[in-house]
Amino acid sequence: MTWLSRELVRGPYLALCTSEEQFRTAIRPLKLPPEEVSAWIRTKQAHATTHFFTNQRGELCCVVCIKVDEGRTPVEICGLLVHEAVHVFQQHCGWVGEDAPSAEFEAYSIQAIAQNLLQAYAESLSH
Repeated sequence: MTWLSRELVRGPYLALCTSEEQFRTAIRPLKLPPEEVSAWIRTKQAHATTHFFTNQRGELCCVVCIKVDEGRTPVEICGLLVHEAVHVFQQHCGWVGEDAPSAEFEAYSIQAIAQNLLQAYAESLSH
C-alpha cells in the first residue's frame, strides 16, 4: 500500500527573483526568443512585476520579480507580494478555464501563493 498525493489542484510553476540576474537564470531553461524577454521589472516606477511564460511541456510558469529596496518596510514588501500573488492566481484561473472560482478557493489559493512568495523573499534576505 502507498499513500498517494493529497494535492487536488496543481498550481503553476512559481519563482521569485530579487535581481535581474536571478530573472535571467529563471527563464533561461524556457529558451524564449529575445523578443519575448522583457525587462525583469517592467517600468522604473514599478517595484514588482510578474511575468507569465509557457515551458516546453505547455505548462504555466509565473516569475515574480521584486526589487530589494532597503527603503521599503516589511509591510510594504508583504503588500507587493500579495498583490503579485493575486495576479498569479488570476492567470492560473484563466489558464485552467476557471472563470468563477469560489471566494474560499480564491482566498486559500492567494494565501498559499503569497506564503510561498513571502517565504522565498525571507530566505533571499538571509543569503
